[in-house]
Amino acid sequence: MADENLRELNVGGDPGTWDGSESELVVRSWQEGVDLCSGIYQHLKEYVPPVFCSGSEAKSPEENQAYQTLLQTLEWYLFGENPADGFAKLEQSNSSSQLCGRVFKGGETTYSCRDCAIDPTCVLCVDCFQNSVHKNHRYKMNSSNGGGFCDCGDVEAWKTGPACKMHEHGVSEDSANPASQLPVGLAERTQQLFTIIFRYIVDMLIWTEDKELPLGLQPREKTDSYFCVLFNDEQHSPEQVIYSLQRSLGCSQREAQNHTTLIDKEGRRAVKHGTLQSCQETKLEVFNITNSVFQSPLRVEILHSSVVSHQTFALRLLSWLNQVVSNSAGLRQIFCEVVLNQEPDSNQPCLISKLMLADAKLWKGARKVFHELIVCSLLMETECKRLFAVEFVTHYKQLQLEFVEDDHDRNVSVTAQSVQIFTVPTLARHLIEEHDALKIIVETIIELFSEHMDNGKLHFQSYSRDKLFRKQMVLYDLKYVLISKPPLWTDRQREHFLEGFKTFLRLLKTMQNMEPMSRQIGQHLEIEPEWESAFTIQMLLKCILSMIQEWCASDEQVLLRAYKECHRVLSQCSNECSQRNARKQLNTLNMCGHSISLKRYLVSREPVSIHLPLSRLLAGLHVHLNKSGALNKLEEYVPSSEFQVEKLMDYPLRCLVLMAQVSADMWRRNGFSLVNQVFCYRNVKWREEMFDKDVIMLQIAASIMDPNRFLMFLLSRFELFEVFSKSSIPRNKDVIQQTNVLIEELLHLIIIVIGERYVPGVGHVKKDDVTLREVIHLLCIEPMPHSELAKSLPENENNETGLENVIHQVATFKKPGLSGHGVYELKPEYLKHFNLFFYHYYKSQQTKAEDEQKKRKKQSNSSEALPPPLPPPFYSMFVKVINILNCDVLMLILRTVLQRAVDSTGQLWSEAMVQKTLHLICMALQEEKRQLEGGVAEEDVNFDVYLKATRVGSSAVNAESILSLLEKLRGVQQLDAQKDMIIWTLQMFETVKKLREKSSPCSATEAASQKTNETTQDKDKAERKRKAEAAKLYRQKIMAQMSAMQKNFIESNKHLYEKSTEAPKQGTVRTEVDSTPTAEDSGVALGPMQGATAAEKITLTCILCQEEQEVKTDEMAMVLAACVQRSTALSNSRTRTITNLGDDCDPIIMHPDLGCGTHVGSCGHVMHASCWQKYFEAVQNSTRNRLHAELPFDLENGEFLCPLCKALYNTVMPVIPQQAQNLDSKDAETVAQILTLSRWLQNVAARLIGLNASDSKEKESNLIQGNPIARKDPVEFRSILSFGVQSPIKYSKSIVEMLLLFATAVYRVGLKVAPNEADSRVPLMAWNACAFTIQSIENILTDEDKVLFGSLPDRQGLSLKAVLQFAASQRVVASSRVIQQHLTRLMSVFLPHLDVEDTWSILDIDFFHLLVSLVLAFPSLYWEETVELQPSDISCAFNNLYLFHLVTMVHIVQILLTSTTDCPMEQDGEETEESQSAAELYETLREYTSRSLEYKPHGWYLWHCVKCGIVPFLRCSALFFNYLLGVPPPEELSKDSPEGQFEALCLYLALPTNLFKLFQEHKDVVSPLLQRWCSDSAVQSFLKGERATVRYPRERNQLMELPEDYSCVLNQGSQYKCSRSSDDETKNLALCMFCGAMLCSQSQCCREEVNGEEVGACAAHAMNCGSGLGMFLRIRECQVLLLAGKNRGCFIPAPYLDDYGETDQWLKRGNPLHLCNERYKKLERLWQQHRILEEITRNQDTNQVDFGFEWQQF
Repeated sequence: MADENLRELNVGGDPGTWDGSESELVVRSWQEGVDLCSGIYQHLKEYVPPVFCSGSEAKSPEENQAYQTLLQTLEWYLFGENPADGFAKLEQSNSSSQLCGRVFKGGETTYSCRDCAIDPTCVLCVDCFQNSVHKNHRYKMNSSNGGGFCDCGDVEAWKTGPACKMHEHGVSEDSANPASQLPVGLAERTQQLFTIIFRYIVDMLIWTEDKELPLGLQPREKTDSYFCVLFNDEQHSPEQVIYSLQRSLGCSQREAQNHTTLIDKEGRRAVKHGTLQSCQETKLEVFNITNSVFQSPLRVEILHSSVVSHQTFALRLLSWLNQVVSNSAGLRQIFCEVVLNQEPDSNQPCLISKLMLADAKLWKGARKVFHELIVCSLLMETECKRLFAVEFVTHYKQLQLEFVEDDHDRNVSVTAQSVQIFTVPTLARHLIEEHDALKIIVETIIELFSEHMDNGKLHFQSYSRDKLFRKQMVLYDLKYVLISKPPLWTDRQREHFLEGFKTFLRLLKTMQNMEPMSRQIGQHLEIEPEWESAFTIQMLLKCILSMIQEWCASDEQVLLRAYKECHRVLSQCSNECSQRNARKQLNTLNMCGHSISLKRYLVSREPVSIHLPLSRLLAGLHVHLNKSGALNKLEEYVPSSEFQVEKLMDYPLRCLVLMAQVSADMWRRNGFSLVNQVFCYRNVKWREEMFDKDVIMLQIAASIMDPNRFLMFLLSRFELFEVFSKSSIPRNKDVIQQTNVLIEELLHLIIIVIGERYVPGVGHVKKDDVTLREVIHLLCIEPMPHSELAKSLPENENNETGLENVIHQVATFKKPGLSGHGVYELKPEYLKHFNLFFYHYYKSQQTKAEDEQKKRKKQSNSSEALPPPLPPPFYSMFVKVINILNCDVLMLILRTVLQRAVDSTGQLWSEAMVQKTLHLICMALQEEKRQLEGGVAEEDVNFDVYLKATRVGSSAVNAESILSLLEKLRGVQQLDAQKDMIIWTLQMFETVKKLREKSSPCSATEAASQKTNETTQDKDKAERKRKAEAAKLYRQKIMAQMSAMQKNFIESNKHLYEKSTEAPKQGTVRTEVDSTPTAEDSGVALGPMQGATAAEKITLTCILCQEEQEVKTDEMAMVLAACVQRSTALSNSRTRTITNLGDDCDPIIMHPDLGCGTHVGSCGHVMHASCWQKYFEAVQNSTRNRLHAELPFDLENGEFLCPLCKALYNTVMPVIPQQAQNLDSKDAETVAQILTLSRWLQNVAARLIGLNASDSKEKESNLIQGNPIARKDPVEFRSILSFGVQSPIKYSKSIVEMLLLFATAVYRVGLKVAPNEADSRVPLMAWNACAFTIQSIENILTDEDKVLFGSLPDRQGLSLKAVLQFAASQRVVASSRVIQQHLTRLMSVFLPHLDVEDTWSILDIDFFHLLVSLVLAFPSLYWEETVELQPSDISCAFNNLYLFHLVTMVHIVQILLTSTTDCPMEQDGEETEESQSAAELYETLREYTSRSLEYKPHGWYLWHCVKCGIVPFLRCSALFFNYLLGVPPPEELSKDSPEGQFEALCLYLALPTNLFKLFQEHKDVVSPLLQRWCSDSAVQSFLKGERATVRYPRERNQLMELPEDYSCVLNQGSQYKCSRSSDDETKNLALCMFCGAMLCSQSQCCREEVNGEEVGACAAHAMNCGSGLGMFLRIRECQVLLLAGKNRGCFIPAPYLDDYGETDQWLKRGNPLHLCNERYKKLERLWQQHRILEEITRNQDTNQVDFGFEWQQF
């Protein structure tokens, strides 16, 4: 640590002009002087202005000089000796701290343990987390906003494992006084120096004079040297600042960007240095430009250079102090004492408070350094933290008021330190108890919101969003200070908490009934009122209200006193409203012999507010009173005479009535503002302290009031009293509809009040029971992922839902596939807990859940009734709520609903109304059944629902009983869907009846099952069974009839079916063979044994016009949509630089590393050429008028979307059928005897020499004499034609046009050049594209372990065949002379004496590319100037055979030279014929390389290397010749077994299984070639170790290996230091998944210029690494960025999943993430299959927001 810190301070560096002796002299003069402060100030006055004269906050070259002249002198005084020795001694005596204290940068990853953290603000840095026990716990990852620090070592932050391995042995901050352990004299000097230095810092940073300095620092002579300083603000964008600087300073864009970057980072920047007048002119220019263009001017100040110098040095001193105090706990303690010490007899605050109060006036850079110093000093010591917290609370209100007026983010405000203070439990409780922190915070909130008051109530109709957001930050502080309730209360704590509680009630009083609404009648609301602010505050208050209730509930005395105070304030609010309505008369309502008197209030006519925090707080406290048993003592605090429950319930009831009326569309003219408020009222983020508490308040009222009076109160507020007391029916249909909905909502509310008992304190349940019930009802809707469940559950103050405690009990997890996410499915045994009218369901959720449950029951062939589950019992104080089910008024309501449904003539009923009525009846019967089963005598049972429901006239004179009405309901057709529920209700009546008769308590269902056809259940079951059997028989009958008709049709049209079964499916390839083939199917593709193939017959359907056409060479072209793109997917060279592009590129040879190739892909969808042209023109015309439309394709580059699959393509390629290949076996044998490889080479050489010779016979003669092959047996120029020629295929004009179009596209994209049909490189690019595409396909088949033939889908096979036939048809694209010249250059590998300039080493050639080019170019040898000819089938067979043999042999040599150096020392293999041949050939190569091949491997190993290395080449060759010639391969190549694959390949390609026989059979031809290949300088250089090359088989290219745990990725990112950046700010890092490079995305430091345009690091890297394509893992965002060029990109989830099978983009949930190998493999296939561009296009098509991104900036 000592050495590291010394390096930071530059101790021991070159002193330059200022050495240690001079520092010592200065220090001695200070010590001898009278006033140390004056001496130091004199030194600073002399040396600061010359050193810090640049005005720059950034580190500069004069940093060293500043250290030598200023800081070193201070260190000499501090230690009294050489600073290096002083720091070393300090380090030896200092002990490492237990606290980490690392200050987080913005965007840095932090970790919090969900099992051990006291609250979510307790976090660890990456290093501490990796070395802590929490790594194996349930942790969360988050991205820091900056400013916080690591809590490792803080025992108050963690339940277990407070310190990591690095800090667990550190010294606690509570140890002995560390200052006393300092060397003698150091403490005194430190105190003196720190006092002077920090006062200087404070004075300079809060200095307000622009042109003068404080006394003691003023220079002798004042110069005319000023700085024009531009300050940062959050109102202007960087682009606006850049524009303004360019205009005002006349600087370049890059200079303006640098200024802007530094201004944003440091907060201010000197943009001009000059005289006062010149700076004033610049300031005026900036002001005029920004004020006129951007409406608000930039802040510019003119400061004297000496002021800027001292302020700059003051900042450096702050950093220096931070470093010094970090070296020693003793120095840190002294510093804290100095800055916290208040001068005696002075009203001035301490130094730290002075600077803290000026925080809002400081610029960003100064704030950052100041806040970091606070964290690293004051917050690292317990006592100092307490003293600082006291200072912070003392000035809390002023700090927050200034923060609201500031425009900087909270993370650069000193107010953000509140989280470090208030979240310490002991400190927070101390501040509440001793310094009224709770009261101060709430008073600050009230004062901040005072400007939004209207008649004592908050009103947010006109406000600044930014200011309101800043005000809301104070609510977080209120939450922090309440996080930990006291374990043991003291009287002082009670008094101060209750003082704060009373202040909090003042705040809630301003919110009670705020922003009331009135129903719009007649005219729609013109202006939507603002509503979001009030709900945002309510959301922030939700946790605070819950925590305050928890604090109150932890002490009985506090709870009772808080309840009393809350009731008092709520009564005041109610009385104020009553006084406003004093003129209203009391109305007396009568029903069923019961009466109630109340003032008339209509929600539909008078104002009503959703915001009732006081009422809801009282309801919450009441529940806690009941739960704790203190409710019995309430009379002492709130007498029953003052407890007017009807007034207390009135306002929550009004709110619930408002919800009902909104559902009835009575408020539809009030606009979306009300709709949104109603939604939020029941939303999970608000409902705990809004809807749920309103329900509890009604339950409190129902437990106290007479049930009949309670229901009459409800009927009055729902405006339904007359509906049930009078028989008149409204005529207006809208009114009828509204009334029906209101009745439904009333019934639903009654169900909720009686049945919702899952609140601890209301029902006998625990918290986990509540969560379990919520989860059950969510999963009854549908299976859900973990994140969806978590979002649907309320969070506590620690952001926990309790889901993990119950989820595995009630649900099973279903793992995700390659896409989507894992879901939880409800276990069947928990379906019985389903409540259709669960009070947290929205209507849509209720409908979906009902359908799902009925569907389940129907599938199991059981009753579809959905009866209410039995709820838990009420607490004793709430038990009277169930009397509502037994009261007369409810019986009247139920009977009225049923009567109207039975009559079915009126309109005042609905199915939903009946459904809820049945639900209530069942609930009532369940309660009666519970009492009867409890063993109580019938005469003692006071719950007589059964008697009232079965007695005639129970609710009205001569009224029909409810039971008889239920019997009649079964005959109502409109209620067929509720038939099962009616039957279930009747069964419940039977059960209760049996219980009352003291019979067996068995259910009516069991009793009825013993009597066939006697009960309603049996009748119903029999009826359902009969209907099911009838339906089954009917289906069987229909199926039998259809089968008979089908058989008759087939018999009648037998001839049609015979033809159709012979014909293949539409769009597939149909091959017909002559009846008498001339050669058998030998399974050999080359040479005299080549199998016969018939002319291919293809019939395809155009996807545009749907017409079929047989593909012929002389007909209209049919084309495939094709995508041509450059690719690096096959290259393993991570450091390559792509060079094969541009006008100077010669693509004739592909390097074996396959650095960048041209790939052709297609979806296989076919169109007529003419149809495609019309389609493309139509797309052009339709987009031409859409000037500002964002399109996923570039029409200028020929791009379009496939009309069928919408994939992106940039050209089309024609479909060309294969031609017949028939060899006469006798002719083939004859030619084989004559045309040996040697003779064939002589013919080829003669032909090439003749073609390349000039008209001069002499030159031709010289060329022939120079060729050793030609010299052996000179042959005639046209001798090659004697083995057979034929006329070439004629193509239609349409096909020729499409061939030319496709060839031009391949050339243009492959070389990145402008289209040029006449360029000689067009055929070369076609051949290269063909070879690279085949290699890509073979690579994919091998990677996926698929067979070579039969694995490709039909459409992909058609596409590959089209590519092959296109490449073979280049004679119609390029002239014969051009192709002949290319062939001459290609053949120079085997014919060295051709007159060509190319000299390639065999180490630098990919021989499959060479093979493809040779085979496809070879027919050009047969072209004459006047006659178009092509080789006959026999000639082609031998040409292909010998070309393939030559290429195979040179590739074997290539493998032996490059890939046989790792031979094991021991003999592991058997010596075979192949191994002996390999050894012989290797020995020959050693001779030809002059024994450079010193090491001689075993023969078996050589054969193994050759066999493994050549298989990819053979597989590619087999694909090539199969799709070129159409010869069927052996069956072994279509089997999944690896056995016999190599032999089958050799058979198909006419190779001996012992490949070395080729060299033995053609020794005379090969020997000179071997000698030439081995003597090449590049080969010699490689053998000497001077160069590298590719080994065979090539290593399969894969995406970079990612860590299994995502925290390792984050750790890797945190350790990365950008070499181009001088600061330590956290970057937006992106990891290239192709090569593993770490890049600074969207950062100025790593931007690069590409083709004259500045682009981001990712875009620039993709240009070379992926040839424009890129796949990057954005580390902080946990997402993958796909790039394609500069203007295309998209985001997809990273291949990391949490334990619940879900991705987590942006780490919003923060759960631990682990690599999903399946998804990672899917990404790899996306790359290898060249579908990145397609994925981007599809993603942009579905996510239109992606169009707005400037992808080149990433």
